[in-house]
Amino acid sequence: MDTETYEALGLHRALGDVDPTRVVNGRANREIQQALSVPSDRQYHPCPEASPAGDVPRGQVVSHRDWAGARIFPRTTRDVRIYTPPGFDPAGPPPAVIVFNDGSWYLDRDGPVRAAAVLDSLIAAGEAPPTVAVFVMPGKNPDNPQQRSFEYDSLTDLYARFLLEDLLPFVEAQIGCALTSNPAWRTVCGISSGGICAFTAAWRRPDAFGRVISHCGSFTAIRGGHNYPFLIRSTDRKPIRVWMQSGAADADILFGSWPAANKEVAASLAFAGYDVKFVFGEGGHSLSHAGAVFADTLRWLWRQD
Repeated sequence: MDTETYEALGLHRALGDVDPTRVVNGRANREIQQALSVPSDRQYHPCPEASPAGDVPRGQVVSHRDWAGARIFPRTTRDVRIYTPPGFDPAGPPPAVIVFNDGSWYLDRDGPVRAAAVLDSLIAAGEAPPTVAVFVMPGKNPDNPQQRSFEYDSLTDLYARFLLEDLLPFVEAQIGCALTSNPAWRTVCGISSGGICAFTAAWRRPDAFGRVISHCGSFTAIRGGHNYPFLIRSTDRKPIRVWMQSGAADADILFGSWPAANKEVAASLAFAGYDVKFVFGEGGHSLSHAGAVFADTLRWLWRQD
């Protein structure tokens, strides 16, 4: 679908753009709050690799607050944090890269994922190559209170272009070398709207991003994401590998049912012959289950076969 058709159909506009407090049949999108913390999430804990032994070398994280270098999304600022692996040598082979949308949620040392620590563990064990991780937050734009949704939920190529034209060149300048150009070692990860965004980046630019991690992906009627099952089934297969997660207590609101939508997208990917793994648990709209299986996620996604 080209951008002109997408906008002509009104898919670029979310219900929240028009009336974020809308109530229909006594139901409202604000009910998503009920899915953010549910009792069934209490069974999930960060994977063991999120707590490396004391002798495991640790990578370095450098923060760039209020970065304003996004030309694709003008007038925005955002926080960017760049992880470089232990012993990183810019003169060595180009490193793998993984981009985390809503990056602070994944980087949080006390959070459910603790992605930098997991990378430290896997790299030390020889189960992952030297990998640069980019933890990026959605843009803040005083003119658009829906900036996160606009960036993440849109089905256009804008976010992929933002990564390729703005963010990753900035990262390469900061680390002093080029990132790998091999899409099999270029991953995008995210939760909720960030999850569908990760998929859209690879869907739009499989030549640049060959691996996807979607946690509780918003494949619902926010800005047209509910169209993906048909698009996946009716489009020539793209060279991407996709790992997905959702849970029985995930969100169920006016936009749609996240459990049902994720099941349908996973089924469509399998139907079309994609290399896809879908893990469906009992949790809600959170990273609790995602963190419990995050090391295994990377092992599956980055396996060589």
